Amino acid sequence: MVAKVNLNECTGCGICVDECPATAIELKNEKATVDEVECTDCGTCVDSCPTSAITME
Repeated sequence: MVAKVNLNECTGCGICVDECPATAIELKNEKATVDEVECTDCGTCVDSCPTSAITME
């Protein structure tokens, strides 16, 4: 499993970037982008996203 971002729901707030312990998320064009190689599937980003734009798939 890996974190996936629904770009239609992502507001680019950056909370997931700050919370990700693996530093696997960055903002590109004001949207969160997950590095699937660096992602450790911990789910912290899912829990921290205020718009529920991130899911584990």
